[in-house]
Amino acid sequence: MQRYIPLQVTLTILSLLVCCKNKNETANKLADLPGLKRGTIVTCGPEDGERFGTVSFSASVPLNLRDDFNVAIALLHSFEYDEAEKMFAKVIDQCPNCAMAYWGVAMSNFHPLWMPPSQEELVKGSKAINIARSIQDKSKRESDYIEAIAKFYERSDQLDHVSRVLSFEKAMEQVYQNYPDDKEAAVFYTLALNAGADPRDKSYTKQRKAFSILNKLFEEEPLHPGVAHYIIHNYDYPGLAELALPAARKYASIAPASAHAQHMPSHIFTRLGLWDECARSNLVSVSAAQCYAEKANIDGHWDEELHGLDYVVYAFLQKKEDSLAKKYVDYVHTIDKVYPVNFKGAYAFAAIPARYTLERKNWREASALQLHENFPWEKFPWQEAIIHFAKLVGNIHLNRSAIAEQELGTLKALYGKLAADKNKSLEAAQVMVQIKASEALIEYNKGNRDKALELMSAAADMEDSMEKHPVTPGAVIPARELLGELLLEMNRPSLALEAFQLDLKNNPNRRNGLIGAAMAARNK
Repeated sequence: MQRYIPLQVTLTILSLLVCCKNKNETANKLADLPGLKRGTIVTCGPEDGERFGTVSFSASVPLNLRDDFNVAIALLHSFEYDEAEKMFAKVIDQCPNCAMAYWGVAMSNFHPLWMPPSQEELVKGSKAINIARSIQDKSKRESDYIEAIAKFYERSDQLDHVSRVLSFEKAMEQVYQNYPDDKEAAVFYTLALNAGADPRDKSYTKQRKAFSILNKLFEEEPLHPGVAHYIIHNYDYPGLAELALPAARKYASIAPASAHAQHMPSHIFTRLGLWDECARSNLVSVSAAQCYAEKANIDGHWDEELHGLDYVVYAFLQKKEDSLAKKYVDYVHTIDKVYPVNFKGAYAFAAIPARYTLERKNWREASALQLHENFPWEKFPWQEAIIHFAKLVGNIHLNRSAIAEQELGTLKALYGKLAADKNKSLEAAQVMVQIKASEALIEYNKGNRDKALELMSAAADMEDSMEKHPVTPGAVIPARELLGELLLEMNRPSLALEAFQLDLKNNPNRRNGLIGAAMAARNK
């Protein structure tokens, strides 16, 4: 009697045969891939249903591994890079000649909207690309994806980070154009557009182009994590944020097991001054990040927790719920270890205490701020500058001009470090805003009012001409808000009101902006 093998079993056998082809040769190359993250993915959220969103990436992946591959893509879209890499590694371990899994490793070490990859990540990504290139069993489309991310890793010892990001963007545009029916190509292209956007372009040309692609996809793929996520990033700007509000209110439910997905909507809530939603979003994110750190056996606190706490404190301060803000400020002081040690933790450690003193105008507390202990501040001059700027502002208001001058000297030294790094131009520019604002306050304290007004106006114009760093909900004090306060001190309420109104246009519902505008209007 003839026996029939079920189709699913047949396909599984064929998949295994494909995976075994040239397996030894590829495995030898795999041995040269350093530090590949492996293990069970760690998440905090629902155990069933769609935990990371719905993704369907067409690729030469064995049938029995396609679900794992799509989970890896979904994690990638929510910037859960460590967990995405683990899932791509799982595919590689079972099918060493799956070229797109190596592409996934390279993408997991790119993180385009965060800080540039470390040298170790650059090496890992480059070697993953080399292995992917060497594998014969891949389509032309897959080769194009691989060559696109290769553009970022190539000549990293010769070209700066921004130049390589722009090369990736150009290559992804070609992939998008060549495969118009490939929705993943469209989604990844919009990420590339955002990564390659010029922070000085106030017309937001690339971001608007990305939004036009994503908005259509959002109707077709309402549960795709990358679509909602990248809408938020591409419209995280004054005047545009309101159009991203539907995606912001949807994204957390699309990927409920991602701590970053719980936090990311608050970028839009912050832009629109929706402080209740901002606080709720980040309290959930902080809880998820704490859960992740425990499950992943992290020695210390996960950086996503610190990132969320910065937004929590900012929101509570704007809501005038200072006692709740103080609760989290005190909690941050108890944190002695954070993993990984990076720009997010550094920013939170500096901005949280600085905001708490400056928003409440407690100049004595501001003047006494200290850098968080047991943290390598020498690696983070931009973030360190926040503390020294806050101390300078506090000391100026206490008429301690000599100490303020010392803090100004420190700010200038930190600026020098940043200006010498071709990858830190945005951070350097933001410290220069602080320097000009500080010089304005010092000149005003000396009685040089016209010089003070000139410097503070320059600081405000400079800050308005560039975008905030993605890590921050906003400057610890907007320069135009400082300009408004300076004009009030000079008894120029009409000009002060103009300054506050413009500040509130960029920073809606800011506590001190509203207070200043009310005072200026009352004294006109």
